[in-house]
Amino acid sequence: MFLQRMGNRGIRLGTLFERAASRHPANVLLLDRELDIAPDRGRTMTVTEVADLVDDFGSRLWRAGARPGDHVVVHKRNAFDITLLAIAAARIGAVPVLLSPHLDGGTVTALLRRVERPFLITDAEKLTGELPPEVHALSRRVLLASGTAEHATPLAELAGAPRIPAMAMPPEHPTLVTHTSGTTGLPKLAVHTSFGLEARYRPQSLATAFLRRREPVAIHVSFVHSRLFTALAIALLRGFPVLLLADAEPRRTAALFATLRPAVLEAHPNTYLSWEELADDPLQPLANVKLFSSTFDALHPRTVRTLIGASRRRSARFGQIYGQSEIGPSVARSYGRHRSPDADGRCVGMPFPGMTRVRVVSRDGRRPTAASPGHIEISSDGRIRTYLGEQQRFDGQAAEEWWRMGDLGYRTRWGCLHLTDREVDEIPGFGSTLTVEDRLLTRLPELSEVVIVPVDGGPPRPVVCTADDRPLDGAAWRAAVVDLPRMTAPVHWRRADLPKTGTTKVRRLELARLLADRGPGQDPR
Repeated sequence: MFLQRMGNRGIRLGTLFERAASRHPANVLLLDRELDIAPDRGRTMTVTEVADLVDDFGSRLWRAGARPGDHVVVHKRNAFDITLLAIAAARIGAVPVLLSPHLDGGTVTALLRRVERPFLITDAEKLTGELPPEVHALSRRVLLASGTAEHATPLAELAGAPRIPAMAMPPEHPTLVTHTSGTTGLPKLAVHTSFGLEARYRPQSLATAFLRRREPVAIHVSFVHSRLFTALAIALLRGFPVLLLADAEPRRTAALFATLRPAVLEAHPNTYLSWEELADDPLQPLANVKLFSSTFDALHPRTVRTLIGASRRRSARFGQIYGQSEIGPSVARSYGRHRSPDADGRCVGMPFPGMTRVRVVSRDGRRPTAASPGHIEISSDGRIRTYLGEQQRFDGQAAEEWWRMGDLGYRTRWGCLHLTDREVDEIPGFGSTLTVEDRLLTRLPELSEVVIVPVDGGPPRPVVCTADDRPLDGAAWRAAVVDLPRMTAPVHWRRADLPKTGTTKVRRLELARLLADRGPGQDPR
């Protein structure tokens, strides 16, 4: 493997803040929401203060009975203490299992069964209002980040626990469990090792390598996603002030960015799509951004152009990394003001030399092309160890060192990887839905989202969202689709009503089901 030859010691999650504090003790962490576990700490803390908080809560978990190798499930309302509790658990050698605040009680219960009697950290509101009573039987002990409830122990009651030194676990030991997006059903539980997370850190660390000053970094990434941990490590170990956003609502974000003036942004593609309106904000919240970074799905060309255009930095760049929770960052590319993403369509980039490899496996015996894409497979040391409780399912996607991404695409003669569709979203005979969606967003500036879903027995149907939910111009729509594959009339939905995952991906299969239940939509013309 690539990084074994480079002496990979693992990312050591449990001591991340401690090590950052030893290098840059006065560096600051800023939040847009108070911590439920320590609301008195406010929204601004030094890295030294955060390190002490992690030490404190790791010791409280030890007093609660958690020991090295035990699973600690964290499922609470959305706040950065989700991440801090995970690091606190890792500090004492336990394995944090992070479940999105957006998961429903039935899904949480099903995932708890896979973990087999873990410690459960939640809050009183979720425990009494969203989770079924059986979570008590499925958990070894229920702990509360906030509030009080019967048969549960508030973490506040464990204050003053004797401090426990950090446990040094082997690099190949599980250090974190996160779940997949769940766009195709019940999420899978991905088991990360310290070795694997360190392998992901190295290619992503290139994002800040070219910044000469320690300028602010703003991050809006799901607090239960593995990407957040490597993004934090990159910024904090290099001394960059960090703003962590729980809420990406554009107006609130504009005010925060206008004050902080971040130089680096890290966010989900759909978050960037919603932030397009910041480009015209009189506060100029994006003026100081030198690097826009995204480590998830491919971005819409219109979004890339709009956000780069809002920066006043001479060499502003948009860095796009294609990857997956199970494998980490795999291929990358960047855009500047004079390199339009329109010219390359859905090219998501090239592999990281010496770190990742990519191949596309034919489905019909011929070389994969845009007209006949193949299965995208990645080789990387960042691959997860297994799916917790589903080893057979993991083995179905892993072939020796290669990992099947579940995406379709092809490579050009120059080696650039092009993404056409998710396998489960492919519509036979239609071509790339992602490419068509890109073209519609480019041609119709009033669109804030467009998702093309299949329809039984007929052409696919586009679901469209518009800025401020304004009516769609029928004539403009007809002009925009004249040279595109055949579709039915669009259905106009509020963007807030689209079913989404914790990382803001649209759950296309769920949307198709809702559309079928709703019946034929009204043509907005």
